Parts: sequence; C-alpha cells; structure tokens
Amino acid sequence: MDIASIHNNHEKAVFACVQEMAEHFPHIQDNPDMLADIACVALNRLPPRYIRHDVDFAFFQTDRERTETERSIAEAVEFAFGFVQARNAMRARA
Repeated sequence: MDIASIHNNHEKAVFACVQEMAEHFPHIQDNPDMLADIACVALNRLPPRYIRHDVDFAFFQTDRERTETERSIAEAVEFAFGFVQARNAMRARA
C-alpha cells in the first residue's frame, strides 16, 4: 500500500495564505516558529480533506465549493494570526 502520497488538501493553500498574510506582520514574517504555529492553528480550524493527488480534489469540486474553501482558508488563517499573537503576548507578560 502506497500511503506516502496522502496529504490534507488544505495544507498548500494554508501555507501560501500564511506567507501572504505574513507580509502585513513584519514582527512575525521572519519567525518560522510562529508561522508554523499559525499554519497549525488554521489547519485545525478547517475540516480535513485527505487526497492522494491535488488534481483529484480539484476535479470534483464545484466553483461554489472552491470559492467557499478559499474563503474558509482565509478566515482560518486570519483567526490563527490573531490567536497566536495573543498567546505570545500572554506568555510575554507571565
């Protein structure tokens, strides 16, 4: 059984969105640990969609589903930026 190709379809899109939004947060942009935490928080807010090949999922998604997925990813990443920043601020005060 070849399971090495199985992955969550949202990973690449979340990683790209995190990188894009990081440009608006200079204090985070160069912190790979925070960016990884943000990606994890965002991915945990999205329903997993495991696939073997990216084209498989894209082929079966309607335009409406694709648009909704993109919106959900952007919202999850935006939430994750706020969440991780708030957690780090709380730790800094302790």
